[in-house]
Amino acid sequence: MKENRILVIGSSNTDMTVKSEKIPTPGETVLGGVFSMGHGGKGANQAVAAARLGGKVSFICKVGNDLFGKNSIAQYGREGLDTSNLLVSQLPSGVALINVDASGENSITVAPGANMDLSADDIEKCADAIKGASILLMQLEIPVSTVLKAAQIAHEAGVTVVLNPAPACDLPDELLRIADYFIPNETELARFSGMEVDDTESIVKACGLLHEKGIGTIILTRGSRGSLIYKDGKAVEVPSRKVKAVDTTGAGDTFCGALCVALSEGKSVGESVGFATAAASLTVQKMGAQASLPYRNEIIL
Repeated sequence: MKENRILVIGSSNTDMTVKSEKIPTPGETVLGGVFSMGHGGKGANQAVAAARLGGKVSFICKVGNDLFGKNSIAQYGREGLDTSNLLVSQLPSGVALINVDASGENSITVAPGANMDLSADDIEKCADAIKGASILLMQLEIPVSTVLKAAQIAHEAGVTVVLNPAPACDLPDELLRIADYFIPNETELARFSGMEVDDTESIVKACGLLHEKGIGTIILTRGSRGSLIYKDGKAVEVPSRKVKAVDTTGAGDTFCGALCVALSEGKSVGESVGFATAAASLTVQKMGAQASLPYRNEIIL
């Protein structure tokens, strides 16, 4: 019987964050910010979130042969991730520059570096790890061709494919057809559906358009307005937890990692989204990406 292991394939970054009263507009300099540096990258965030929340997690990424990469590898070991298929590139490790304003909203610029060197050929060499997982979780901070190859291997092996389509980019129809779970935000939903989404009616219509392309279940994240589950032509809204947000960085990643943990434990989609909502509400109450990711014993359902 296959072990309920979650495999995350994605990005690894070092986050450099400045928190200030406002996010600078083009040409503007804002003084008085507080600087911090930590581990990030959507792939790494989701892998660490899933591990802290009780999942058995393997992580495949590519880092540079530099201080940032070595520090990241050491951190993943401390978090209990299986990194036996982690790869090292001659390109620099990925770096993210993050501005956070007083309300907790953020603006992020990423220099992907080694993340974009994770190739489809690399994934072919990791096929056994993909086939041995029960859930494959991916994002789009690595090449789309790499994501597609991993999804194809997983789909053929009967592994559940979960795709968080961020940051949004053009995706092949085949990838949409084999995504069992698709977790966009409203901006991403609008892009992939090709229509504006500004209320529940338009959101449901947009989800229906994506469902026609073959996506199994769509879980739309809406920040402080909660989330929406679209499955089998029916939509269910899930409210958020009412908390004071300090920094929204990593909240979506926590949601994705937590969702996969709950699914791997046999919970229903509704139960899994409830668990993910509770976890994400804890993340926004702390600064940083991985520094803000909660542990299982903090979750109150």
